[in-house]
Amino acid sequence: MLAALSIRDIVLIDRLDIDFTAGMTVLTGETGAGKSILLDALSLALGGRGDASLVRHGESQGQVTAAFDVAVDHPTRSLLRANDIEDDGDIILRRAQSADGRTRAFINDRPVSASLLREIGTQLVEIHGQHDDRALVDPASHRALLDAFGGLEADAAAVTEAYRAVRAADKALKDHRARIEDARREADFLRAAVDELTTLAPQPGEEEDLAARRHQMMQVEKVAGDIGEAHEALHGNGSPIPELAGLLRRLERKADQAGGLLSAPITSLGQALDALEDARGSLEHALRETDFDPRELEQTEERLFALRAAGRKFSVPVDELPALRDRMAADLSDLDAGEEKLGKLESAVQEARATYDALALALSGRRHETAAALEAVVALELPALKLERARFIVQLASDPQARTADGIDQAEFWVQTNPGTRPGPMMKVASGGELSRFLLALKVSLADKGSAPTLVFDEIDTGVGGAVAEAIGHRLARLAATVQVLTVTHAPQVAARAIGHLLIAKEAIDADRVATRVNPIGEAERREEIARMLAGSVITDEARAAAQQLMAGAH
Repeated sequence: MLAALSIRDIVLIDRLDIDFTAGMTVLTGETGAGKSILLDALSLALGGRGDASLVRHGESQGQVTAAFDVAVDHPTRSLLRANDIEDDGDIILRRAQSADGRTRAFINDRPVSASLLREIGTQLVEIHGQHDDRALVDPASHRALLDAFGGLEADAAAVTEAYRAVRAADKALKDHRARIEDARREADFLRAAVDELTTLAPQPGEEEDLAARRHQMMQVEKVAGDIGEAHEALHGNGSPIPELAGLLRRLERKADQAGGLLSAPITSLGQALDALEDARGSLEHALRETDFDPRELEQTEERLFALRAAGRKFSVPVDELPALRDRMAADLSDLDAGEEKLGKLESAVQEARATYDALALALSGRRHETAAALEAVVALELPALKLERARFIVQLASDPQARTADGIDQAEFWVQTNPGTRPGPMMKVASGGELSRFLLALKVSLADKGSAPTLVFDEIDTGVGGAVAEAIGHRLARLAATVQVLTVTHAPQVAARAIGHLLIAKEAIDADRVATRVNPIGEAERREEIARMLAGSVITDEARAAAQQLMAGAH
């Protein structure tokens, strides 16, 4: 329900804070006191159209904040979570209107679009009045209201799910037909490409492995030549080792004759020969390690260049060649086995449509039964609202070929105001006062089904007599047993039914300016206000007694 409304600098309102209670609350006051301004401000907070003229004269900005106490399982909270808005505690809608015409919208202090604010506001409050911009008579909502009245939401959801299945089956069939057509156009190319890629047999990651192996062999090839030359120098025909070994032996034979003179050269020469032998052994090991088959390098390069050429030819990275081959093979498979698969998909579409048609037709039958029941229930409310010669009609048109997510039915609420007149859409046929009473009869019939938690009625009792006003008040009180009801009224019979009463009046704040004030009033003040509504400007004791009687009778 609407828990609180805070208004700053909107038309005649400078600063206003109002707390609301559950049940039925009336807003009364003399003409021009600001009742319409209050509703305009609430409408702004709910996402209604902004207007620079709403800003109080002399101010740069006006602001309206509405706080709602909403059940934890209310759909609005799911919508907030879907838009990443925290929904703990109250739901607070805020709208700032600048004097230059710009507006800003907030939900729980998070900036949002005006459209989201309006969507949330519509779920929280319905405003009904004699003006079509405030009456929720959009035919787009009538089918949902009919389903809510008949408890057909689950049936409607099943139809929606079946419709999605039809769309999915249709799409699968359309996509498959497109693939077959593309495959037919490219069949020769596809077959040649699949044959080529199958022969090539590319493997995932093969290019990287081949490139690394090629690089390694090329580096080895460069080093192997130098190692070979070094080994040849120490091991080949020109090796100095045999000559040095022979020289060492001759020196060793003559060492005794030299009297120690050759000891040092012999030692050094022996060490040199040992080092050369070690070097020759190391070079032999290196040669073995760098030994590779040049044909392997050639084959590696041929394979790598063939893969890269295929990648360029088919305009894909080499690593994607296996997947490309599989896709092309699948396209050929679709072409070869296309007719069989096409037949299965066509059968799936027919089955999905048959399921939808059965569910939609059953739902349509229940909707027609529900339409008759709703007409009968609304008809019971009309006589007391001085619409005894009028008819409420649920215009339900069904077309089995017009499949939609909501079924095959189009629903719109029509009325016939008098016998012999042409029925038509409620908005076009009913006058302002009649429209308000039709809406009230409809809302009472729907009770808490398909209703926002807060209903606002703007002077729906205008131009009616005492008996009709009494009937309106009685029905508003019935509605208030299930939802919060706020009503702007000039009828004392309606005001007497309320649990809460807010008095709207103008107050001079200086010599040149006035401001609208809204104050909750108690029993004594309520009696005085209802007496004023009965008697006019001069309140008599008889009016007070009548007011007391109305209040006592209402409760």
